[in-house]
Amino acid sequence: MKNTGTDSTAVPAGHDGRTRHSVARLLLEQGPVTAAAVAEQLGLSPTAVRRHIDALVADGEATSREAPRRGTRGRGRPAKLFLLTEQGRARFGHAYDDLAVAALRFLAEQGGEEAVRAFAGRRVAAFVDRHRAAIVAQPDAAGRAKALASALTREGYAASARHVGAGEQLCQHLCPVAHVAAEFPQLCETETAAFAAVLGTHVQRLATIARGDAVCTTHIPNTPRTTLGDAENRTAVGGEPA
Repeated sequence: MKNTGTDSTAVPAGHDGRTRHSVARLLLEQGPVTAAAVAEQLGLSPTAVRRHIDALVADGEATSREAPRRGTRGRGRPAKLFLLTEQGRARFGHAYDDLAVAALRFLAEQGGEEAVRAFAGRRVAAFVDRHRAAIVAQPDAAGRAKALASALTREGYAASARHVGAGEQLCQHLCPVAHVAAEFPQLCETETAAFAAVLGTHVQRLATIARGDAVCTTHIPNTPRTTLGDAENRTAVGGEPA
């Protein structure tokens, strides 16, 4: 039973930080998303969630865009979708630092682009090896996309997969190496090749956080899987057979 004369949307002051972090996490993982959708998932009122979102926007950690119109819309303001900015994503930490950038610059100076590409290939091949069995065990593209998304999430990429049109769409809502990849796109290129190799089909990278997009998005067509051996997979992503 609600008490009259109190603000049912208020959040105790000691909980503000944790609640705001939860709101930011949903914007990271599901954005662009409406405040109402965030409120429903967190079990809070839309007013309480908007208060946290407004604070994130004021701090430069979130931004908004108008929701696309579907059919005829009644009178009133268009719905807004919210997502994190690069500054907002930074609150969740990064797996890179100045030393990593400096090391790759030195590698590029000493060995050229091929040395950087070989390093990137070796790095992503290690990821593929850790998760290959779980991904290739899935019988169809949808299952493999979801298994890949789960693997990426365990590695810190906050990924999801959903069916879109004639294929699957893989979204990475967080990129732990975005700043490094902005200077060294070989990291993104070898990652895309790794996805194609382990999924056994051509994939298309549509957007990347490193290029300034909100999400790294990859299209995976619903086509028959090609059988690739372990050595072929490693070669495809720039690595070497063990």
